[in-house]
Amino acid sequence: MSTAGPPTPLQPAIKPARTSARKAAGHHGARRLGSRARERWTATLFSAPAAALLILFLLAPFLSAVALSFTNQRLSSPLPVELVGFENYQRIFADAKFWRAFRNNALFAVIVVPVQTAAALGMAVLVNRRLPGRTLFRTIYFLPTVTVMAVAAVVWKLLLLPEGGLVNSSLSTVTFGMVEPGWLSSTTWAMPAIVITSVWQGVGFQMVIFLAGLQNIPQSLYEAARVDGATAWHQFRHVTLPGLRNTLIFVLNVTAIFAFRLFDQVYLMPQFPGGPLDSTRTIMLELLQTGYSRRMIGQASAIAVVFFVFVLGITLIQRRLAREERAVQ
Repeated sequence: MSTAGPPTPLQPAIKPARTSARKAAGHHGARRLGSRARERWTATLFSAPAAALLILFLLAPFLSAVALSFTNQRLSSPLPVELVGFENYQRIFADAKFWRAFRNNALFAVIVVPVQTAAALGMAVLVNRRLPGRTLFRTIYFLPTVTVMAVAAVVWKLLLLPEGGLVNSSLSTVTFGMVEPGWLSSTTWAMPAIVITSVWQGVGFQMVIFLAGLQNIPQSLYEAARVDGATAWHQFRHVTLPGLRNTLIFVLNVTAIFAFRLFDQVYLMPQFPGGPLDSTRTIMLELLQTGYSRRMIGQASAIAVVFFVFVLGITLIQRRLAREERAVQ
């Protein structure tokens, strides 16, 4: 005999309630998926113009350069274009001028990257303090960055004139005429002159980046360090530098890339581009003269590809070292 009693008045309403809950959950999930799809489409539409510009002005020219580097393409030549394989790469690696340009680029980067980074960091620490007139000094330090490098190169060329130039006149006065370097006409002093010009023009940009990083470091860390009796040097070493680690990596990467893109200064400042005696010849200048002076577009494209791979390798190595340092910490 069944013991189940007759259904209560509430039992018939349970199933419709559950069904309504399922339908509501289904509608809510559909709305969520629809909103996600709309967000993806919106993001795609907003990023499409930037992606198109990157493809048009970066990816397409690079792929074109890679393709041309395997041909004998010449500028304004009636001869047909032919595939030559790796002949252009073999030619540039056997060219003494290319290796001279590479050594000059490497020397410039080895000097400029640490000097400019250290100067920018010191200036940022100085103007970050609550000193009278710090806004004025920030503006003065940043003004050279606003100047176009071509203009800065011409100005410094006039300042470094061996006769009548402000720099040599000042040195002659201080040293009683014993020191008067022929800056841009000497194989010894031409590259230091370009280094000075480059650091003067670019240090303000790195200073602003470091200044932004300094202002993101909590002041409570400095207060705790002072309570523990830390000196100014220890505060800089154990609070400031760790707080600027990511900023420092970015500045080093950008400065290294700019250093290997050296062109305006070596083209405008010496009497002849890359002079004297190729002491300021760089990869970018070699690329330009190969492509437009010698009209060898295929070989110039090979130089561009080699330059890209080299700079990319430096960037990846720096990122790898930064990642390993982060893992150790």
